[in-house]
Amino acid sequence: MPDPVTLLHVPALSDLAEYAYAATVEPPARLVFTAGACPLDAEGRTVAPGDHAGQARQVMANLETALGAAGARLTDVVKTTVYVASSEQADLVKAWEVVRDSFGDHEPPSTLLGVAVLGYTDQLVEVEAVAAVRMEA
Repeated sequence: MPDPVTLLHVPALSDLAEYAYAATVEPPARLVFTAGACPLDAEGRTVAPGDHAGQARQVMANLETALGAAGARLTDVVKTTVYVASSEQADLVKAWEVVRDSFGDHEPPSTLLGVAVLGYTDQLVEVEAVAAVRMEA
């Protein structure tokens, strides 16, 4: 059965972006919407305070866990939003490189935002995602 997700790289737009510019979902598919994955360990402690890349690694591990609970994988992701608590572009890039590398060859459309503050003490990174999973016939 074919994958319900098609990522669209748009030749008319810059090829500098390390993600597809659009994605489509073909029926029948079940959509999965995640809450923002945070850099928390199993005890609810923020990991890697002050380390954007370290927090991004924990965030992506937590995102994979949340997706798995819904029967989805990173390769099912259609769109992400990445929040980084910083006004420094270099910090955004550090977090983005971890997020991008976690997806491997799957490059879903993504929005990367620098924000003033996130919800947990010492939190620097958060990622939310939408995924599509082929429904069983």
